[in-house]
Amino acid sequence: MKKNEQIKLEMQVGKKMAREAKQAVSGKALIPFLVFVAVYLGSGILLQAQGVSMAFYQFPAPLAAVIGIITAFILLKGTFDSKFETFVKGCGDSNILIMCIIYLLAGGFAAVCGAMGGIESTVNLGLTYIPPEYLAAGIFVISGFIATATGTSVGSAAAVGPIAIALAEKTGMPLPLIMGCVLGGIMLGDNLSIISDTTIASTRTQGCEMKDKFKLNFWLTLVPAIITVILLVAFSPSVTVETGIHDYNLIKVLPYIAVLVTAIMGLNVFLVLVGGILLAGIIGIVYGDLQILSFVQAVYKGFLGMTDIFLLSLLTGGLAEMVNKAGGISWLLQVVQKFIHGKKSAELGISALVSLSDIALANNTVAIIINGEIAKRICYRFKVDPRRSAALLSTFSSVFQGLVPYGAQMLIVTSFAAGRVSPLEVLPYTWFIYLLALSAIVSVFVPFSDGFIRKDPWNFETGKPQSKS
Repeated sequence: MKKNEQIKLEMQVGKKMAREAKQAVSGKALIPFLVFVAVYLGSGILLQAQGVSMAFYQFPAPLAAVIGIITAFILLKGTFDSKFETFVKGCGDSNILIMCIIYLLAGGFAAVCGAMGGIESTVNLGLTYIPPEYLAAGIFVISGFIATATGTSVGSAAAVGPIAIALAEKTGMPLPLIMGCVLGGIMLGDNLSIISDTTIASTRTQGCEMKDKFKLNFWLTLVPAIITVILLVAFSPSVTVETGIHDYNLIKVLPYIAVLVTAIMGLNVFLVLVGGILLAGIIGIVYGDLQILSFVQAVYKGFLGMTDIFLLSLLTGGLAEMVNKAGGISWLLQVVQKFIHGKKSAELGISALVSLSDIALANNTVAIIINGEIAKRICYRFKVDPRRSAALLSTFSSVFQGLVPYGAQMLIVTSFAAGRVSPLEVLPYTWFIYLLALSAIVSVFVPFSDGFIRKDPWNFETGKPQSKS
């Protein structure tokens, strides 16, 4: 980079970005990262060819990251001690640690709600009041709410999928249509949720607040969701059997509502999740679904459920720091910038990077984590608001996560049909996902979702919105 360009960059983004700009540039430094991707992706392809169920989720992603880290220690320049120090520095990055703690709390909240019957009550509440002729639209809405409240598309697929398919069989609704409704709803929630892995990863890597990303995603999601409901009501075939009455308890739905409302209000996410866990636990104890011991065990079970993503975030944070210091990120950024000529193409570039990564890895959170640093640099180079970048990372990773036939969400939903429906038969009915992608692309050229950003623009020197600088 030329000297005058360095000076200009320092004036625009501050000392931190200037230091990053002076780093070495080396394509070779990306090899450890490519090894990680190759091991993770290659094992999935190999196991799938052998007919293994959930092939892309059999080889633990954290171990694939470890192999990439070992490669980095072998290939990258420097002493072992200096490389280890860099690795530990990356693992201990404040954003990585905050992300990991939020993962644990989100897992604890979801587990306690499940143990005290919150998910079942929420699903049954919706199914009880959905007229049979609106069954498809109702399942889409319920799936969206469950995923938004719990922050997990996989867990929501497991919770709603069996009930939705059973209802489809009873009412004569086409199974691929109902599966498409479930898949669209859970990816809506995964993208929109305050406590989902995708939200946590996208906001922490871009340095913005969850509530701001939620506002952007809400407007990106609203029109596609409305159109999807209208289409489902208009084109769903008539049914012949009543759905019936399902047991539910409104009180058990409260923890989800409390978490959503307090998070949107801007309360610290740690307080939001701890409060949600305690509220769900108290309700479970009062209604006899939990005892003190089973409550704390449920919390810990939720923590353990986040072990994979916790370790993966920690290890990829260390790997990314090693690759970054050796010049790998700078090299990749230079390559990407050849195709970027302004703000709009920068946004499309960020969207393309995370989309291609998710297609390769079939894991939207991993796709966001490995592209987070590159996306942030593109933001500061081309003046893309990081809140906007976080929304794009979350949206496009969710879009392709819902479409790849080998993704966990698709595999779980179709597994409940016991082989009667293939992923390719479901794809034509994932209407919401296609509409969401279209909405996000249109927003690049017609920024209809960016109203509050324009009122409170990002200050690239302080790394915060203007109102907080």
